[in-house]
Amino acid sequence: MTDFSIVDEVLAAKSAVRIGAGPTGASGPVLPVVDPATGTAFTEVVTGGAAEAAEALAAATAALPTWAATPVPQRAAALRAIADDVEALATRPDWAALITRETGKRLAESTAELGLTVTYFRVMADLVERQEDQRLTVVPQHEHRVATRPVGVAAVLTPWNFPVSIPARKIAPALAAGCPVLFKPAELAPLSSLVLAAVCERHLPAGVLATVLGTPADVVDPWLSDPAVQAVSFTGSTRVGRLVAAQAAPRFLRTVLELGGCAPFVVLPDADPQAAAQTLVVAKYRNNGQSCIAANQILVAREVAAEFTEAFVAATRALAVGDPRDPGTDLGPLAPAGDPARMAELVDEAVAKGARAVTPNAPTPAAGHYATPTVLLDAPMDSRAMTSEIFGPVAPVHVYDDLDAALALHHATGYGLAGYVCGTDLDAAHAVAARLRAGIVGVNTGTPNTPWIPFGGLADSGLGYEGGRQGLEAFQSFLSVATRPAGA
Repeated sequence: MTDFSIVDEVLAAKSAVRIGAGPTGASGPVLPVVDPATGTAFTEVVTGGAAEAAEALAAATAALPTWAATPVPQRAAALRAIADDVEALATRPDWAALITRETGKRLAESTAELGLTVTYFRVMADLVERQEDQRLTVVPQHEHRVATRPVGVAAVLTPWNFPVSIPARKIAPALAAGCPVLFKPAELAPLSSLVLAAVCERHLPAGVLATVLGTPADVVDPWLSDPAVQAVSFTGSTRVGRLVAAQAAPRFLRTVLELGGCAPFVVLPDADPQAAAQTLVVAKYRNNGQSCIAANQILVAREVAAEFTEAFVAATRALAVGDPRDPGTDLGPLAPAGDPARMAELVDEAVAKGARAVTPNAPTPAAGHYATPTVLLDAPMDSRAMTSEIFGPVAPVHVYDDLDAALALHHATGYGLAGYVCGTDLDAAHAVAARLRAGIVGVNTGTPNTPWIPFGGLADSGLGYEGGRQGLEAFQSFLSVATRPAGA
């Protein structure tokens, strides 16, 4: 039976360390937890330090032999039990409200994030049960057997923008593969992640999931330098991803890095302008624009530019910016305190280079971390809004006459995470999608991802995959044994 007191227990514990089966003492600094809708702290947590990181590492290392040897059906059953608890908790307001309070995303989006979390655990349970060892007879007088094994203890390092579903996207496949997990949540939204850890603990042996929030020097460095840790999965900025990759390289750790993006949104000449504008509203403003796959470079064919731009500007002007707990709100505040100023700088720089800024008529709330949703018409291609990851509600629009030239602008960014194409001729749209440097592309949809398919980036957007069979295999090694019968 689901324990509905989990959220209250996490809030009351005020510890960002969980080793074993519950919160433990923490020796690190006190971290205020801020509500971006008000800009003030509503509680605090005590973070961990080097001692807690070492304790977590010892627990995970000790748990590895038993969890790795646990039969697949039992591991899958544990994942499904976790999913059932998350699903039950999602029917109550507590956890979703906490996600909203930490991140500023709308309550409906927080609830949807919990639903996505449920799916990740169930999908990985299904995938690991469907996986079978191979037996091949492709060489005369030989049998080849290929078996999967857990790669080892996995370090999972996650961001604040999806504080439950992104950890689930990493923790679920690691557990399914038989890997104990060392989990470091994000500083901006620790409590939502700690609730997930608490739910998982109820269905796992002690030490299989150990959670410590602390500084990278105290927590991540010792984890990635220890021989027991054989995999690291990180989601975050390209800058920090390079640091993680540098730490992982000397020991050749299995590495999954889901990093920054600058997703192109390509509107083809035959696109339905109204439908494309609505698709962009989702692709751009979902999660307050705080998504690594958010549309960034908006590249519109001149043939449909006038009608498309009019529709998208009207939709942007109609957005209600305010309290994310209010059902009538379309955009909430940004989680980092400095991001509204960063959005303003991007707008000012683009306008100085010739862009025209269009904003809603209603004023943006003065208190809290609110940014004004802004459409940048005629955005110069050398402006930072067009060439870097925005991660907020600023939408630069560039009208193109030559598709090849527009796609060259996309490739010049160096990123390769996601992209979008809108058009009525699906063969033509798929042909353009194939030309994008991206791990995932939405054709006439602003929500292309699902736990059943692989998701990952290219170039400056990282390496490796999460989701689907490939996400499970990121935490597995393969043993091939060739046998020739004695005397053959």
